Amino acid sequence: MNLTLETEQETDGRWLAEVPEIEGAMAYGPTREAAMAKAEALALRVLAERLDNDEASPMAIQLLLAAE
Repeated sequence: MNLTLETEQETDGRWLAEVPEIEGAMAYGPTREAAMAKAEALALRVLAERLDNDEASPMAIQLLLAAE
């Protein structure tokens, strides 16, 4: 499974990071790196929960950073 981590800076200065392949996997942070870390952790938690509940099969995961 290829996951993309996209970021953008809001007008108020906060950063938003999102993994579009996983619904709801988005997070804000004061820096780009902080937002990315939160969104990545959330996406991995969602995948782990799906595996724990037999909603997904084990798979290879690759996380790609989208170009700015």
